[in-house]
Amino acid sequence: MRNGAVLPAVIRFSLPIMAGNVLQLMFGAADMIVAGRFAGSGALAAVGANTSLINLIVNLFIGLSLGTNIVTARFYGAESVRDVRETVRTAVAMSLICGGGLGVFGAAAAPVLLRGLGTPGDILGSAVCYLRIYSVGMPLVMLYNFGSAAVTAAGDTKRPLYCLMTAGAANVALNVFFVAGMGWGVAGVAAATVLSNGISAGMILRCLCTGGEAVGLKLRELRLYGDKVGEILRVGVPAGLQGVGFSISSVIIQAAVNSFGAAAVAGNTATISIEGFLYTAMYGFYQSCSTFTAQNAGAGRFDRVDRVLYVCLGCAFAAGTLAAILCLGFDELLAGMYCSDPSATAVAVTRMWIVFPLYALCGMNDVMAGSMRGMGHSAAPLVVSTLGACVFRILWIATVFRWLGSLESLYVSYPVSWVMTFAAHFLCFQAIRRRTGNVERRFCLPVKERGD
Repeated sequence: MRNGAVLPAVIRFSLPIMAGNVLQLMFGAADMIVAGRFAGSGALAAVGANTSLINLIVNLFIGLSLGTNIVTARFYGAESVRDVRETVRTAVAMSLICGGGLGVFGAAAAPVLLRGLGTPGDILGSAVCYLRIYSVGMPLVMLYNFGSAAVTAAGDTKRPLYCLMTAGAANVALNVFFVAGMGWGVAGVAAATVLSNGISAGMILRCLCTGGEAVGLKLRELRLYGDKVGEILRVGVPAGLQGVGFSISSVIIQAAVNSFGAAAVAGNTATISIEGFLYTAMYGFYQSCSTFTAQNAGAGRFDRVDRVLYVCLGCAFAAGTLAAILCLGFDELLAGMYCSDPSATAVAVTRMWIVFPLYALCGMNDVMAGSMRGMGHSAAPLVVSTLGACVFRILWIATVFRWLGSLESLYVSYPVSWVMTFAAHFLCFQAIRRRTGNVERRFCLPVKERGD
């Protein structure tokens, strides 16, 4: 990460992340396809009604896992083994604490939360059932995400991929067995997701325990180190709040979609799942930019920061644009995989043609944010993204959508907000680089001891 040509290194690092995220998306896609095909559009809508809500609940803590990745990567760059170990122990302990709290909250508050979203009455019972069962597995979701972040920080993106390959295959098989074979409906979809998340969490934990001298995790030594908690929170909380901002706008948009009925909810849910695969084509470059920048910052190699950013931006643009073209070329086929109702399919295709042409900007915005966080600046991308993705979209719904009242006018808010946010991110990055220069070292973390 700190030497040699940037582009080949970024591609080698990113490809396993992309493949892993495709498999992770297969969890949700398998849930929706099996639910829609074997339990009907109502079951698909019940699963989809939880999508934005679950993202809202967990995104703050997923941001903390990004903090784990960046802090661990800086200590790797600074060659401080003790600090790496303490960060990993802290991260695993935090994941279990956060996951347990989220599980209790999600199970207890499910009916209130879903009613607050205006979930249609004919699918409310099934949606509550799904959320409560899913909440049982929250500690497993958190453990995998925090553990994977720590493993990836050292440059190992293959073992997390193997974890997801195994769990993804299990999830598909369990979905078919529980829903198509046993007839459990939405409850079977949720149970399959929990069990497959348990497989990936167990495997990533084993990776940490057998990670060699640099990690050397021992479960009996799990504890929270105050300074490491502080560093993870300093980087991760702004990233998590940014994710929460995105999710708040998604929840508000979901509530607007709910007003059009179950068919619109099902079609919207199908497109969100397809969008996930588009985003995955770019996500690896966002993760690369964050981790590469953090390692180079830890080593004081600020001369490589700009090169890493522009390579990752170019790769994200190319990958996002190509993926969008492919999806639009097979729009009805893809939508039909999820939806058996023609009206739901029509909604899905409509959203695809409005949102997908500029979808590459979504990934490029994340790359910009990842570079600034890797250098130690978490506040700037938080402010820009909150204004662009959350505040702007809420205002759009209150004005343009309220005036026009169509799904098309609702979906246009996405590409407009991406254009505005990218321009603001680019200006913020340029301002930060002018201040720091190429030799600035104040973002390097203090090192207790090198090598021990």
